[in-house]
Amino acid sequence: MLSVVGMNDDAAGPTPSTAPVQLVRADDVTKSYSAGQRRIEILHGVSLDVRAGELCAVMGPSGSGKSTLLYCLAGLEKPTTGSVSLLGEPTHRLSRAAAARMRRTRVGFVFQAYNLVPTLTAYENVALPHRLAGTRPPHEVIMSTLARVGLDRLAQSRPVVMSGGEQQRVALARVMAQRPEVVFADEPTGALDRTTGNTVLDELDRMARGEGRCVLMVTHDPTVAARCDRVLFLRDGYLVEEVARPTAIEVADLLTELTRLDALSGAQGRS
Repeated sequence: MLSVVGMNDDAAGPTPSTAPVQLVRADDVTKSYSAGQRRIEILHGVSLDVRAGELCAVMGPSGSGKSTLLYCLAGLEKPTTGSVSLLGEPTHRLSRAAAARMRRTRVGFVFQAYNLVPTLTAYENVALPHRLAGTRPPHEVIMSTLARVGLDRLAQSRPVVMSGGEQQRVALARVMAQRPEVVFADEPTGALDRTTGNTVLDELDRMARGEGRCVLMVTHDPTVAARCDRVLFLRDGYLVEEVARPTAIEVADLLTELTRLDALSGAQGRS
């Protein structure tokens, strides 16, 4: 059962005319895969929304379905059942060309594996979405974006000579220069030290606060989640908790409890 913590129960909520726009919506989403004769269930009836102006996080024990959920919401994976709407468009109704166009122009991704093109420089990787969209890369915007993540000095360097943290910041700069309406980020601070991680979080927060924009990230770090407006908790493919504006301690305690329940469930299943 989904419980909401930290919400004002006395508030009537916004009227329909002032309600924030839902940029991401999932309705009863399931996801499963076939493995030989077995059917592996990953997500179980997940429903959620992310509204304009929000910075949200998804957390949960290892194997709870966090990245799978992110990919379904981003249109990179098709739900087995249920529906996903992205920027008001049901993703199952989009043609392949329309979906590709949306990903190039309106949706940004910061992947855990960075997904940089190894033969391109940092500058060229950041400029790539513009080139794929058939537009001229804005030189000043690309250089200023690299500077904001502390990498303008590496503009002409290729990923092979960069650290993991530097590659992660190039991946973020690529999204920042694109200025998408929705950003999906999978562990965007995972390879960064605390200072650099805070810089990245500041940029994600700035993107989320832009008019008609939002950011949804997967993270394992309670201090990162505490920077968010809401944190959604998964356990074994179920959305089990939603916490509004939590502290890092609240996030850590809840994550520890869910991990304990997960381990206990696993031990019972093996007995």
